[in-house]
Amino acid sequence: MRATNPGGTFNRKEGEHILAFRAESRSRSDLHVGLLTIPLVAMDNRTIRIGLVQHAVTGDTGYNLRHVLRLAREAAQGGAGIICLQELFRVPYFPQENGKDVSQYAEAIPGESTLAFADLSGDLQVTVIVPIFEQGDDGRFFNTAAVFDNGALAGPPYRKVHIPHDPLYFEKSYFSPGDQYEVYDCSHGCIGVLICYDQWFPEAARAVTLLGAEIIFYPTAIGWIRGVRDTREGDWRHAWETVQRGHAIANSIHLAAVNRVGTEGDLQFWGSSFIADSFGNIIARAGEEEEVLLADILPGKNEEVREGWGFLRNRRPDTYRLLAKDR
Repeated sequence: MRATNPGGTFNRKEGEHILAFRAESRSRSDLHVGLLTIPLVAMDNRTIRIGLVQHAVTGDTGYNLRHVLRLAREAAQGGAGIICLQELFRVPYFPQENGKDVSQYAEAIPGESTLAFADLSGDLQVTVIVPIFEQGDDGRFFNTAAVFDNGALAGPPYRKVHIPHDPLYFEKSYFSPGDQYEVYDCSHGCIGVLICYDQWFPEAARAVTLLGAEIIFYPTAIGWIRGVRDTREGDWRHAWETVQRGHAIANSIHLAAVNRVGTEGDLQFWGSSFIADSFGNIIARAGEEEEVLLADILPGKNEEVREGWGFLRNRRPDTYRLLAKDR
């Protein structure tokens, strides 16, 4: 769990990972009532500009890397302090086919993509979320996001926890699941990162909220089956946005989802990347074409909503044991 410590830092150790969370600096004022002096914490008036890089992907991974580096620089030039790329940003969405050899797409950390974005992060003094197809030290493959803050790895990479396995999304054939959530206390804010299918699970959003995230980022690759938009259960894109806005409300937290665009095989990716505030209001939304989406968020609103609605302080964890059962 994240904690603030006016005297310095709080360290959380999980296995071999140690994450150091910097204490947030808060200006204070005093309220004088008669002979009493009551300390008050001033409102958090920070503004954070974030940038989401939404783009199509080609079969040329070298071009994809160069192109997205240019788009990320464009986001930074637009004032973004935190930049998030889409899921598997550099490679085609290969899991729509089952059982292919895609080892040529895998990268280690450090590797070509992460080194390039570490340099960009350092040069521009920004935070960048870099989702890749990772080959771990043990040879297993993961759907991973590495986070760089001012040129340095901000903590252990996040490995996608929830892995789908459905027609056109055969991800269990390619990715081992991660087994823990990560939150990164970066120079521009404290961020949680989840990946695509994680967005359908409220438990994941609640976990990173309780770990101290101020905003949740969801790098994504989702779309319609080509030629099919009217489905029996309803509007897929509307459901995708609605469930995430619900996470924002229930956790009183800002949220950003960045999706790819274009047609690959039988999938037509709908883009529509968006940023929502801590009451689920849409701050900015992209269209269905390539776009660098920029918006300012006010993380102080998280606490305003939590104070008003009490979704966190009125929790009943003692009644939630059922959630930890397999069935």
